[in-house]
Amino acid sequence: LPPRRDSRLFVKDLHFDEVPVRLYLPKVPSTSKRRGVLFFHGGCGMFGSIRGYERICQYIARKSDSVVVSVGYRLSPEHQYPAQTLDCLTATVHFLKTAEKYGVNPDRIIVCGDSAGGTFTASVCQELVNRRDIPKIRAQVLIYPLLQVLNFNLPSYQKNAFIPFLSRDHTVRFVLKYLRKDCAMKEAILAGSHVPESMNLKYRKWINPDLIPEGFKLGYKPPLPAPFLPQVHEETKELFETRLSPLLAEDAVIRCQPDTCIITCEHDVLRDDGLLYKKRLEDNDVKVTWYHMEESFH
Repeated sequence: LPPRRDSRLFVKDLHFDEVPVRLYLPKVPSTSKRRGVLFFHGGCGMFGSIRGYERICQYIARKSDSVVVSVGYRLSPEHQYPAQTLDCLTATVHFLKTAEKYGVNPDRIIVCGDSAGGTFTASVCQELVNRRDIPKIRAQVLIYPLLQVLNFNLPSYQKNAFIPFLSRDHTVRFVLKYLRKDCAMKEAILAGSHVPESMNLKYRKWINPDLIPEGFKLGYKPPLPAPFLPQVHEETKELFETRLSPLLAEDAVIRCQPDTCIITCEHDVLRDDGLLYKKRLEDNDVKVTWYHMEESFH
C-alpha cells in the first residue's frame, strides 16, 4: 500500500543507537505521560519494513492513544542472524532509557510483533529478564508468533500444511533461508531428523501434541518416528537457541515474563506455537490474555 500520512499524528524517523525507527506520536495533548508501544514487523526476518507496516502502526497509535515506535531491524540474508533480534533488543533498551523524552511513561511500555516479529518480541522479553538498570517491560503482544522450530508435525502443521500463504513447506524453507542454510535439509527437518532423542525427551514436557486442547486436534495423526541425522543437527544448531525457539527457555525465565496477550488464527501452521506458549506462561503464573481468530489465516 502507498504511504499515507495521518494528520492526527506526528511522525518522525529516528535512530535508536544506530537502529532505524519511525515514531508515531498523537498530536492531541495528553494530561499524563502516554503508553509506549515497540512494534517489530513480521516477514521471516527477511521481508517487511517500517513503510510496509505504516498503516498498522498509525492505527495502533490512534486507537490506543500511545506513542508507537516501529523498528526497522536489519534483514537477512544481507545481515546474518541474530542481527535481527539484536537490533530489536537495542531499540527496546534505548526506548526504555529515553521514554520520557518522548512523553512516555517508562513503566507503561509494551513490545508487540506479528509472526517473526512475535518471535523477536518473546526473545527480547526473555533477554531482558535479568536487567536491573532499565524499567521492566509492562506487557508483550504476540500476534501468531513462531516460537519453536523443533516439531513441524504438531496438529496445526498437519491441519494447515497446504494453506497459503504460509504452508508447512514454506515455513521450513523460510527458516533455512533466514539462517542462510542449505534448503536441501528441508525434508529432514520436516520429519524431525534434526532433533536427537535426548532433546526430544527433554523438551517433550513443553512441545507435545498432548498439551494441545482436544478441540484443536481433530484429524491429528502422530507421525512415524524419523531417524536422527547428526549432520543435519550439526548444521542447524541455531534452531535450538531460545532466540529462535523461545518455547525452549527454562522455567526460571518463563516465570519472569510480563503480562502477555497471544493472538492465534484457525488456519495457521503456527497456531499451536501460541497455544503451547500460553500454557507454559500460565503454568508459571504469568497473566495471559488469549484471542483465537476463527476462520482467519496467517
